Amino acid sequence: MDITIRPALPADCPRLLELVKGLALYERAPHEVTVTLEEFTESGFGTQPVWWAFVAEVDQTVVGFALYYIRYSTWKGQRMYLEDIYVEPEMRGKKIGALLFEQLIAEAKRRKLHGMVWQALSWNEPALNFYRKYRALFDEEWVNCELRF
Repeated sequence: MDITIRPALPADCPRLLELVKGLALYERAPHEVTVTLEEFTESGFGTQPVWWAFVAEVDQTVVGFALYYIRYSTWKGQRMYLEDIYVEPEMRGKKIGALLFEQLIAEAKRRKLHGMVWQALSWNEPALNFYRKYRALFDEEWVNCELRF
């Protein structure tokens, strides 16, 4: 199987949004995806992009992605925030997630960022085990907070 990891392009956005919805379904929150394709595309490829992504292709079909943005820590400086990493269920176990994750690490180093941070659901053991392979640090002290508008 030929797997290609490459930067996402504007033409990938409809497929990326399909995969985002697949992730939301897996995370038991399909009703939470409210972003439109237009807003999604503009946010990634407009005049002031706020996110970037890598896609994984098999036989010229996007089967996974990793989407990130740059956040700023007053303690650490610029860091990569991994918003989502997702591989279609039927393509899991083929090292596609590892290829995407390693591409993110390389990109963070290329950008001279001071690390990468992300969140994982406490019940998502496959994801937690995946991150453990990379010796990720898990923080049990901080609580997620949000405001919705």
